[in-house]
Amino acid sequence: MALSSLHIELSKIRIFRLSHTNSRITGVLFFSDDGKNEVDNFSNEYVPIHLSIAQTSGMPFSHPLIQSVAQVLHGKEHVIALVYASLLSGGHVLLEDVPGVGKTTLAHAIATAANLPFKRLQCTNDLLASDVLGMSLWNPEQKTFQFHPGPIFTHVLVADELNRAPSKSQSALLEAMEEGRVSIDGQWHDLPQPFWVVATQNPAEQMGTNPLPESQLDRFLIQVSLGYPDEQSEKRMLARAFEARRGSPVTALNINIEEERTKAQRVSIADNVLDYLYRLVVETRNTTHFQRGLSPRAALGLVALSKAWAYLHRRDYVLPDDVQHVFPYVATHRVAANTTRSSLAITMVLNTVPIHA
Repeated sequence: MALSSLHIELSKIRIFRLSHTNSRITGVLFFSDDGKNEVDNFSNEYVPIHLSIAQTSGMPFSHPLIQSVAQVLHGKEHVIALVYASLLSGGHVLLEDVPGVGKTTLAHAIATAANLPFKRLQCTNDLLASDVLGMSLWNPEQKTFQFHPGPIFTHVLVADELNRAPSKSQSALLEAMEEGRVSIDGQWHDLPQPFWVVATQNPAEQMGTNPLPESQLDRFLIQVSLGYPDEQSEKRMLARAFEARRGSPVTALNINIEEERTKAQRVSIADNVLDYLYRLVVETRNTTHFQRGLSPRAALGLVALSKAWAYLHRRDYVLPDDVQHVFPYVATHRVAANTTRSSLAITMVLNTVPIHA
């Protein structure tokens, strides 16, 4: 029987060996539900086929939220899935790309679909910390100071062009992103939960940008780029341009994010997979490719994001492939490469560390 004619459900495939080469899976053994081989003459032998990561990662794209958001961001299902997985992980997102590719649209669409209140903060070079957090103003009628909350008091905050804001205003987000509360005039103010920051930044070579400090970069779980749309997606967007102006096709879905987060974090991760994840983190600290390695905060985020990615694949356990897939998005903005690009150095780490010790 020709291999190309085989049709086997993904739920009946057990992956027992992964290869880093060209991001492809090379070892697959087919089983039916009763544990017997699905195809004759393949007993105890793996089938030497190649399935791309894109093929095995297609399942999350069937999630109703991802499908809904994809109506306004054509051809970006993978990025939408990553950003939504970060929301389920409780991690903040940094979107870096040129202006006009849909960074703010993505955050707004996910907030709308998830039925979460949304506020947008446009960062400029004269932005003050009080513009972010709020301030206390004197109320002459009550003869007392009355607190007026800033835009940070929301469920989803989009900090647009964050690296255009001065350092003092950037730091106003640090406490909120880590602790979910802010201190103003000596008093604590809790933020609504869930609290999620989606920040956008322009490329560093553009005018008027201030690089984010390492302490703030480490607060973001992932950094992703949307990139330009492919030809088919952009033509479809252009054809529907005037329809989009009449109203967004994204509608609020019946999704409870807190329940979704709980389910995602209940996904189990086996000791050997956790060991593999740990060795990846340690390699970033020991290799000479980087000026600094991943922090414990990054390691915790990597575990949470791997679980969320597995959950979107409708699995209750984490595979090494889940860790491999999300690792570059967690690591690239946190490490500084010495001799090559960070993305290339991250690939070298994935190629160096074996799945099994």
